[in-house]
Amino acid sequence: MADDTNLNPEETQEPTAADHTAGEMTDDTTGNGEVAGAEGAPHATASKTDAELADLKDKYLRLAAEFENYKRRTTKERADLFKTANQELMVSLLPVLDDFDRARHHTKDTEDANAVRESVDIIYNKLSKTLTQKGLTTMETKGGAFDPELHEAITQIPAPTEDLKGKIVDEVEKGYYLGDKVIRHAKVVLGQ
Repeated sequence: MADDTNLNPEETQEPTAADHTAGEMTDDTTGNGEVAGAEGAPHATASKTDAELADLKDKYLRLAAEFENYKRRTTKERADLFKTANQELMVSLLPVLDDFDRARHHTKDTEDANAVRESVDIIYNKLSKTLTQKGLTTMETKGGAFDPELHEAITQIPAPTEDLKGKIVDEVEKGYYLGDKVIRHAKVVLGQ
């Protein structure tokens, strides 16, 4: 066996960094597995992602706050609307109330039923006209077909004529529309 002590010291030395660049490491990676030419790239990408995340978080928080403000504002507007919704109608009904007051005052000592009836008729017509101007209309029911969407049948009676079978014979309580919406169903009597 040969003795290793006779070897040249240059031959037993570890390879140097120059030897690595001479071709022993042919891939472009460092010892960490990162690409050697892009040493700052992972940190730049991470900081860019963090900035985008912070920007999106800020936008989200602003949007959430804006939505909360919107909800608060619409809730307040709705409450104000409910408080004053009837104001216009009440103002238009005040003259009718004044007429009732005057009629009561002028007819309290009278024995003439016609004077009281005339006063009531005048006030009724004024009230009807005011409500019609506000969109209230009366349902026409007598002799028509029964519609459960518009009418409420309270009883059935034998039809006085053959053409009234299954139709509305009498109206116990009028039904009303406000615009196109039914606000009170008519209570009717059906013929059978």
